[in-house]
Amino acid sequence: MSTFHIRAEESRDFRTIYEVTEAAFAGIDHAAGTEQEIVDKLRAAQALSLSAVAEENGEIIGHIAASEVLIGGGAQGWFGIGPVSVRPDKQQQGVGFALMGYALDQLRADGASGVVVVGGPGYYRRFGFEVVPGLVYPQAPPEYFMAARLAAPEFPQGIVEYHSAFGE
Repeated sequence: MSTFHIRAEESRDFRTIYEVTEAAFAGIDHAAGTEQEIVDKLRAAQALSLSAVAEENGEIIGHIAASEVLIGGGAQGWFGIGPVSVRPDKQQQGVGFALMGYALDQLRADGASGVVVVGGPGYYRRFGFEVVPGLVYPQAPPEYFMAARLAAPEFPQGIVEYHSAFGE
C-alpha cells in the first residue's frame, strides 16, 4: 500500500507536474494529449484556482488542478476540476481518489458554489457528481459532463465555458 501526502504545488514542481500529467494521459483514447500544456497555460494565466500534488518519498506521483468556469446563466463560484493525473505506475492505488477528495474539501472550504468535471460517470459519481439537465458543456458527450454542488442550494442552468487554456 502506497503512503503519500497531498500538498499545494510549489514552483519547483512545475516540470515534474508536466511530466506526470503527460505520462498519465499517454495512450488514452479520449485524451487530447495536451493536458500537461493546459496546466501550464492555466498557471501562466494565473487561472489555477487549485493545483495540488500527491507526493511519496519526495517524488510527485499525482496532480490535480481546478479553475473557475463561466456559466451562461450567470452562476458564480463554479469551478472545473481537471486535469487529474496519476503516474501510471501509481494508478489504481487511491492516489486519484485522494486528490479528488482534497480538491473538493479545499474548494468547499473556500466557499465554492460547485464543481464540474468531464470524465467517466462510474468514477465521478462516487464523489457526488451527476449529469444535470440544462447544465451543458457542448465539447463533451452529455453523459460525461457532470456537476456537484458544494455551497449552492441548486444547480445552475446554462452553457459552461472553461478557461481558454483548454483550447475550445
